[in-house]
Amino acid sequence: MKTASRPNLVVILVDDLRFDETGASGHPYMKTPHIDRLAHEGATCANAFHTTPLCSPNRASILTGQYASRHGIIDNVGRDAMSHRLANYHLELQRLGYETAHIGKWHMGNDAAPRPGYDTWISFRGQGTIVDPTFYEGGKETQLRGYVTDLLNERAAEFVSRSRNKPFALFLAHKAVHPDVQQRQDGTIDPSTMQGYVLPERHKELYRGCTYPPRPNVLPLEKILREKPAWREVFELREQPGMRAFLDAIHVGDQEEVRERAAMMASVDEGVGMLLQALERGGKLDDTCIVFLGDNGFFFGEHGLGAERRFAYEEGIRTAFFVRYPRLIKPGTVLERMVLALDIAPTMIELAGGRPGAQIQGLSFKKLLRGAGPWRKSFLIEYYNESAWPWIVGMSYKAVRTERAKLIHWVHKDGVDELYDLERDPFEIRNVIRKPAYSRARARLYKELKALVAAAAGL
Repeated sequence: MKTASRPNLVVILVDDLRFDETGASGHPYMKTPHIDRLAHEGATCANAFHTTPLCSPNRASILTGQYASRHGIIDNVGRDAMSHRLANYHLELQRLGYETAHIGKWHMGNDAAPRPGYDTWISFRGQGTIVDPTFYEGGKETQLRGYVTDLLNERAAEFVSRSRNKPFALFLAHKAVHPDVQQRQDGTIDPSTMQGYVLPERHKELYRGCTYPPRPNVLPLEKILREKPAWREVFELREQPGMRAFLDAIHVGDQEEVRERAAMMASVDEGVGMLLQALERGGKLDDTCIVFLGDNGFFFGEHGLGAERRFAYEEGIRTAFFVRYPRLIKPGTVLERMVLALDIAPTMIELAGGRPGAQIQGLSFKKLLRGAGPWRKSFLIEYYNESAWPWIVGMSYKAVRTERAKLIHWVHKDGVDELYDLERDPFEIRNVIRKPAYSRARARLYKELKALVAAAAGL
C-alpha cells in the first residue's frame, strides 16, 4: 500500500499545556513558530477537550480511546501493572505493519520498563527529572547529561530520519511544561522534591518583563464562592502554612509562573522544528499526519485556581489541538465541532487502514477533516478523588458539556452542583443551577449526564 494512503503518524504531547499556551492558540507574547506552522498548514480544532484533565488518566485515554472509568487508570497512583496491559492503539498499528516508538514521559505507573506496542522505547521513571535525566533506552537505564526537552527532541528527530520500508508511528511525550517534582507510588507529591519550573540556560531570561492579562474570571475568592460553594473548604485548607511548599516553588498566581512556562515551551517548539526539518529532509513531511496537544489544562487564577488543573472549568479541560496532514487537510482549516483527546486513538487506527474496535469510545475525526458526517453533541468529564494535593481531597465530580452548556455534579457534596450557560457566560462566572429559567435545561443535562456515565462504564 502506498505511503500516501497509509501515512506516518506522529503525536506530540506536552505536559500541563494550557489551551492558549502557543502562539497559534492565542498566547499574548509566546513565540512558537514551528508549532504555529502545524496550525497554519493544517487544522486547528478550536473546541478540543480532555475528558479527565489529569496526567495519568488522560494519557491512558489518549492511547486507548476510552474514558477513565473504562480503562481503569483513574488517578496518578502508580498503577504499573495496569499500564502494562492497556489496549494501546500502537498495538493495533503494529498489527497493521507500522514501526512504532514511544519517546518521553509515560507516567502511568512509575517504572521505566517498556510497555507493549512499541518497537522503540525511550522513557523514564514517573515524572522524570528536567536536568541530567535517567532514560530507559536500548534496554537499560542510563543517566544522561543535558536538558530533558532537548534530549527527547534529538531522539525523536533521529527516529523519524531512519530509512525504513514501512510507515512509522511516533508518540513524543514531553516532560515540559511540568515542574520538576517527584510523585510517590500512592500518587502524593513529595514537597521536598519541588524544584519548580526549570529553564535551559539559553532561555533563562526569555520573555522577562512580559505580562499575561488576567481573564475576566480571575475574581476575589468571596465572589467566586457565592457562585461555587463547593470550593469553600478547599480554599480554606489551601491557605494553611503547610500547603505553601507545594505552591511557592512554582510562583502560583504570579506573572513569573506564566513567563517560566512560556520559556520552557521555547525548547518544545525548537523540537517541533527539528521534527519538521527531519521529515522534510527525508521527503516524508506531507506523508505524515502530525497531531499536537497537551495532556490537561491549567489555571492562571481563573476561579481562584492554579496548579489544581484537574477540574472541569474551561481552562482545565480545553487544549490546543493542531493536525497537519496535507493529503487530507486544507491549510488554515478550523474545526468547530467538539473534538476529544480520546478521539486520537480511533483516528490513528483509521488513518493506518484499520478499524477501531468496539471497546473504543472516541470517534475518528477523519470524517471531520473531510467535512462530513454526524458528530457528538455532548461529552463526559470525570474526575476521581485523589490525594496528590492535600487540600483537594473529596472533590470528585462528573460533568457534562454540550455546545451550549455545562453541568458539574459534585459526587461527595450535596446542593452545590453548578450549571453554566456557555453561550451567555463563556467564562463560567454565573452559576444558574437554581434559576427557574434553566429548569428544563437542568433536567435535560442531568439526564444526559446519567446516560454518559453509564455508557462510559460500559453499561
